[in-house]
Amino acid sequence: MSYEQPPPPPGGNPYGAPQYGGPPAQDPGRTMGIVGLVLAIFCNLIGMVVSIVAYNKSKSAGFKNNIALAGIIVGAVLFGLSLIYNFTVGMPMLQRMGG
Repeated sequence: MSYEQPPPPPGGNPYGAPQYGGPPAQDPGRTMGIVGLVLAIFCNLIGMVVSIVAYNKSKSAGFKNNIALAGIIVGAVLFGLSLIYNFTVGMPMLQRMGG
């Protein structure tokens, strides 16, 4: 007794079963973007650089990394504010203390 089945027709699964692909692609710069945003709050310039690297890494892979973009903006704004503060408050204070 032979239970030989004919080969499936060309063009896919003959039984209509769902075809499952692999897992969805993940953004390679997402984690680095989160780290860059956190660093941008505490270490402005370093966080901004890490966020730029993460943004470019995501962009080259075809993803839009809004977290890294936020890190770039936060880092730039806080770095600019710290420069303004240092030149308007810090420098005059050091000149008064130094004599």
